Amino acid sequence: MIAIIDYGMGNLRSVHKALESVGAQAKVTQTSADILNADKVVLPGVGAMGPAMQKLQEYHLIDPIRKVIADGKPFLGICLGLQLLFERSSEGGYAEGLKVLKGSVERFNGLKVPHMGWNQIKFQPADNKMFTGLTTGENVYFCHSYYVKPQDEGITVATTDYSIDFVSAVVSGNIWGVQFHPEKSQKAGLQILKNFGEL
Repeated sequence: MIAIIDYGMGNLRSVHKALESVGAQAKVTQTSADILNADKVVLPGVGAMGPAMQKLQEYHLIDPIRKVIADGKPFLGICLGLQLLFERSSEGGYAEGLKVLKGSVERFNGLKVPHMGWNQIKFQPADNKMFTGLTTGENVYFCHSYYVKPQDEGITVATTDYSIDFVSAVVSGNIWGVQFHPEKSQKAGLQILKNFGEL
């Protein structure tokens, strides 16, 4: 069972429907027990880090998230869910994240925001399990004004060009994170969700 964490800031129905469409059993939940007992966990999200962390604290979900990651369960962060895994964000001034991954979340300076619509992801390296069945240059759907800057560049598995090359996907051990919305990215996005479900 895949637990999809509901903290009031995610596109939950679309993520749930997309996972089920690729044969995965998934459940939207706000309870610690469901998250801790799940085989895999998905943290979706739209919005800013500060309010999101407040919601996770309110629902007592921060410790369960850190525990399932520490226990090595496959974990997927989507959009804001990816950003929350990092240490801090400049959005809204300053906010601290889950601090699972080292690095920050920064704004696209001098560029039109949000970066919204279809754009390509360039794999590096090309043989990562996240992209099984896909080829570099796939188009996926984005909607964001901030992007992650990992301290360890080695966790970057895809970048995207938006006047600058920004990190659009990371893998660190059992953690997968994507800045785009796989649930809105048609065939390519569904393949990534299928790959996650098969871990």
